[in-house]
Amino acid sequence: MSNRTIVVIAGPTAVGKTEYAIEIAKRINGEIISCDSMQLYKYMDIGSAKPTKEQMAEVKHYLIDMIDPGEEFSVAMYQKLAKEAIEEVFSGGKVPIIAGGTGLYLNSLIFDMDFSAPPGDGPFNQFRQELYDLAEAEGNEALYDKLKALDAEKAKEIHPNNVKKIVRAIEALKLGSAVKPLSSLETKTSDYDVILICLTRDREELYNRINRRVDILVDLGLVSEVNALKSQNLCSDNISMKGIGYKEILAYLEGEYTLERAIELIKRNTRRFAKRQLTWFRRYDDMQWFNLSNYKDENTALEEVLQWLFQKLQKK
Repeated sequence: MSNRTIVVIAGPTAVGKTEYAIEIAKRINGEIISCDSMQLYKYMDIGSAKPTKEQMAEVKHYLIDMIDPGEEFSVAMYQKLAKEAIEEVFSGGKVPIIAGGTGLYLNSLIFDMDFSAPPGDGPFNQFRQELYDLAEAEGNEALYDKLKALDAEKAKEIHPNNVKKIVRAIEALKLGSAVKPLSSLETKTSDYDVILICLTRDREELYNRINRRVDILVDLGLVSEVNALKSQNLCSDNISMKGIGYKEILAYLEGEYTLERAIELIKRNTRRFAKRQLTWFRRYDDMQWFNLSNYKDENTALEEVLQWLFQKLQKK
């Protein structure tokens, strides 16, 4: 195995990434680096479905509880912290396992994306980050709608899920020739040997798991968690509070609709988010897919994933 090999465990929300990543880490002497934009925030444990303390005691986790909910955070910052964590795992003689479902964060590692702005151009950097934040918080469609509003003809040339091209097009329309060409973003590939695994399930099973998990999160105290964040003067303007589960409960607390309606919206928005995640991960040619619904139980599925992974690691 190459001493620069990292393993990615991707997949839609509620598919079971956390449990599988922990079991895989124990079997291949790995440590887990979160690739989840919400688990970075402190005090947002329930809505982000963070690993439990018991789970994190089994295997060391990185990039969880890193920042306060009122702080700004960017894809570029994630890339920097994740690379530092990867090197720390390597230095301990273990295998870094990137686990999560935030596609932009994963891209930043796989392609070693360059988020730098032209020298001295602070507003440029801020504008780009605002666009990525919009895609992360509200989905690719919101970003695509922004491009359509600026130039409907240009929008027709770009796929609605190609976030990087949409960002570049908006930058070009708003900021002009200072924008780097898109090719400069992806031509530099990752410094790592990357093994890509995506877990999925049949749609009905995945959606049922999503609905059940939302009910569990509410029972665990999601409303109280959001209320506590609200008492810290966090509001819908904060990126952290735009996350699914948080924005709907916040709206309920502010009297926009009933709790029952908020729960319905969380389930609907989470299902839609899972669909977008699957679309995103299909873009990776080297991704190995495992439909967990095809196995008689979780242990059988886990052994199948591990068997494939062991063979892959031996070839590295």
